[in-house]
Amino acid sequence: MRKYELVCIVHPEQDEAALNGIIEKIKGWVGEAGGTVDKVDLWGRRNLAYMIRKQKEGQYVLLNISLPASAMIALDQNLRYLEPVIRYMITVVD
Repeated sequence: MRKYELVCIVHPEQDEAALNGIIEKIKGWVGEAGGTVDKVDLWGRRNLAYMIRKQKEGQYVLLNISLPASAMIALDQNLRYLEPVIRYMITVVD
């Protein structure tokens, strides 16, 4: 299992319940793939460097996850089609 950091920028108009639902959905995908979510850190609402989908700000979420490398493709695909997620970035932590 490798360790990853997943940073998601969620649409700013999502309320707290919807944001928690998105996080739980991501945790479910990680769990189904045989991984674990080690830590979830809510950074809150921040201004974006440039407009994305006509939005000037977004809600940032950092997830530290442990996941088999073979499962990253499925997680990437699921995040790509999750509508409220404006942008995301997955990095390997050594």
